[in-house]
Amino acid sequence: MREIVTIQVGSFANFIGSHFWNFQDEMLGLAADPYGDPLFKTDGLNMDVLYRTGETQQGTLTYTPRLLSIDFQGSLGPMSSRGTLYNEGSNAPSEVVTWEGNVSTHASEPQKKNLFLQSLYQEEQNVPLVNGINGGKKDLQNEIQDTDIVKCLDRGVQFWTDFSKVHYHPQSLYEVNGLWMDAQEFDNYGIGRDVFTENLRGEEVCERLRFLVEECDHIQGFKFIADDSGGFSPIAADFLENIADEYSNTPVLLYAVRGPGSHMNLRSRKQTVVRDLHDAVSFSRLSSFCKMIVPVGLPFLSMSKASMYLNIEDENPYHCSAVYAAALHSASLPFRMEAPGPSADSSDTVGALDVNGIVQMLAGQSRQNMVAILDIAMPAPGMTGRQDAKSLLGNLHPLTPEVAEDMDDLQAVESMTVHGAIGSEDHRASVSEVKNAINAEYEHAILRPMFCHLSVARCPLPIPLPFPSIFGNLVGQHGELLGSPILGSSSRGSLDVHSIPMAARLRSSCAILPFLENRLANLRKFGIERGSLGTELLRSWGFGRDEVEDIGETLSKMVKAVNPHSEISSDSD
Repeated sequence: MREIVTIQVGSFANFIGSHFWNFQDEMLGLAADPYGDPLFKTDGLNMDVLYRTGETQQGTLTYTPRLLSIDFQGSLGPMSSRGTLYNEGSNAPSEVVTWEGNVSTHASEPQKKNLFLQSLYQEEQNVPLVNGINGGKKDLQNEIQDTDIVKCLDRGVQFWTDFSKVHYHPQSLYEVNGLWMDAQEFDNYGIGRDVFTENLRGEEVCERLRFLVEECDHIQGFKFIADDSGGFSPIAADFLENIADEYSNTPVLLYAVRGPGSHMNLRSRKQTVVRDLHDAVSFSRLSSFCKMIVPVGLPFLSMSKASMYLNIEDENPYHCSAVYAAALHSASLPFRMEAPGPSADSSDTVGALDVNGIVQMLAGQSRQNMVAILDIAMPAPGMTGRQDAKSLLGNLHPLTPEVAEDMDDLQAVESMTVHGAIGSEDHRASVSEVKNAINAEYEHAILRPMFCHLSVARCPLPIPLPFPSIFGNLVGQHGELLGSPILGSSSRGSLDVHSIPMAARLRSSCAILPFLENRLANLRKFGIERGSLGTELLRSWGFGRDEVEDIGETLSKMVKAVNPHSEISSDSD
């Protein structure tokens, strides 16, 4: 077994994680459904890589994500931090009294379950609610309920648990005790600087991680999703530092994610300085404790090329996180493929990799660039072989911000995953058809990487009921791209689109240079140069001049790794 432990730190990271685990839960359900699509019943994908088996005190067998989630206290909404499977725990205070001073109690009203969570509860009580089948005919009442659920979620989601259909283990959900702060106030590096080390929080979190790791037979790596834009960044960095010390031989693949709120318009010069310094410090610190880092989160996802066939509300984390989760799902498929390597072929999957393999491929080559770009095609265009067919390579667009376009890079290295591709006559393409089509595209491409690893799976991305209605009117029921729009429907959701073909690509390329240079330039301008506006701010965050210069050196080395001749990478001081 080659297990992965997933870690999610911060509110937006958990929004992404909630969608990600919904995809996994949907795949498990479709694989077990005797009437489900046979493409989901493949032995080529091993879900045990991401999941753990367990047992409740009542002897009930459980199958839950191998996950550690960290967020604000109260961020779970109506869900208990004990999860829903293990109800033996109690939130009642201990009877042991060790404090004789004044005690103040802060309590909030319990959150009400929305219509979707109510339907899950009733379904678990053996009351058929969702897509029930009576005598072979779909129950009209249930179809209406599904419609009501979709409308309920589209009207408003407050917590990431509002749309989660997954059972979690009690060790998986960690609320940072005493941290009731609003996310908009928890918005810079300094404010979260000591949170991890205070009140034994770090010890509690590391003990939970130890519980998950010690269950593994042969852990292949950590998939770490961290909020990069606010106070959770230093919490993630401190946690990563502990992981690097305790599990030094286990690679960490880090996704540094940014939610829609982090790109708000800044009204003052001071706010701009705070944000620019946070971005530089946060990225440098996070990258110091992982093998590869992938920045994810566009300022305006709806206006990007990646949203060509989507209708996104930029300010809505429920929308944006769904796209990023789909990309992370696709990029992670090679880690659970059963095939022993890219040379082995099967009818359902090809191109297996482990976390260390992709890290060595992208970050361990001669360039030693540890910052990867994430691209996506959602949905992926069909591989029909027709002259007028859309190019897959031409439809892959970055979800990483501040990336240069159309750069010719002779040292670029890529790892691409394509799954559920549609071939001729709207049938799912075979593995060999996809491989041949991609190879043909690369042969005729003007810009080609030095090396590309290709992973292919036949199963598409399933669209669960609580997925947001973000598909445009050119997307068909199985994700096929239509020649003309569907009338009377601008946005389509899970009741209209049941699955989609996907393509995701992780690449090491000099196209990341603007992202790195901007952070280095801002750190020098506002934090290092004599008389800088941000010197006092950085000192208040706990960074002396030597530490700030070390951060600058880290960023400078990253720039040099991508472009040894970059003028900004040389120390102008």
